[in-house]
Amino acid sequence: GARRVSLRARHARRVTAASFEVPKSEGRARDEMGVAFDGTLTPEQVDTYRKDGFLVIPDFASPDEVAGMLRRADELVEAFDPSSVPRSIFTTKDQKRTSDAYFLESGNHLSFFFEEDAFDESTRELRQAKAQSINKIGHAMHDLDPTFRAFSRSAKVGKLLRSLGMAKPTPVQSMYIFKNPRIGGEVSAHQDSTFLRSDPMTCTGIWIALEDCSIGNGCLWALKGSHTEGVSKQMVVDPSRRDGISFEGEYPSWDLTKFSPLEVEAGTMVLLHGENVHYSAPNTSDASRHAYSVHFVDADATWDPRNWLQRRGDFPFAALDDDAE
Repeated sequence: GARRVSLRARHARRVTAASFEVPKSEGRARDEMGVAFDGTLTPEQVDTYRKDGFLVIPDFASPDEVAGMLRRADELVEAFDPSSVPRSIFTTKDQKRTSDAYFLESGNHLSFFFEEDAFDESTRELRQAKAQSINKIGHAMHDLDPTFRAFSRSAKVGKLLRSLGMAKPTPVQSMYIFKNPRIGGEVSAHQDSTFLRSDPMTCTGIWIALEDCSIGNGCLWALKGSHTEGVSKQMVVDPSRRDGISFEGEYPSWDLTKFSPLEVEAGTMVLLHGENVHYSAPNTSDASRHAYSVHFVDADATWDPRNWLQRRGDFPFAALDDDAE
């Protein structure tokens, strides 16, 4: 475990360290990396994001941040006892989620979700090591875990979102996605606003590659301009019962040949408009594809009471501070 983390951390440092050779004190904007030092997007980047519905920002996360998140995820997995929770398998292929209380309450916790094929049907035991069987951890990492909270609520993340015109960026959902070798499942084409709806719709996602992402290990694919066509499907939970999940409406049939593969190095951020259509294929390689994602809405928008993710009254959503924590 520790050796694997150190090897990954060294690799993450190796693929990004060259970008950090210029001292910050020189005040040189990171033009070649697509973002100023403080996280503020250029007008050209904002234009690209508005046109395409996504933006790739190399080296947004520093090598130390990447290594720290990898290390912390390994610690969380090491401490996790699979027998302590329901076997909540995160089903992605048909966009179904287990409708048990464990999932529906996970917006208030750090919860663990297994891959579809993690368990042997006959023995009910994990087919392989625990660390290789988990699909993701979610969905309140940005508030409950110090390492992920520090990144999610950093000044540069706030400046990035405010440069898009978001008045009060508020993190509502966070996930550590493992995409483990040979078992990391497909995430079919979808729009994040299907699951995280506000009025007006303000959902914006940041997705951080913690390892190099390629077509082989299941990188993101995004459809340029698809964010301008609206959201025709919504995942809903009856707010009075909170015991079942359903979908209203249907997605159109998207032509997967028109999607762009986002092959990126560790440390890269992919900024995703909530109405952009994107997917990832299964990981068919021997290399994992760890990533951390956070979804934000504007606090001035109204959170849909039928969204699956609802916070307890004593644990409300909290907007980013104007300054770093």
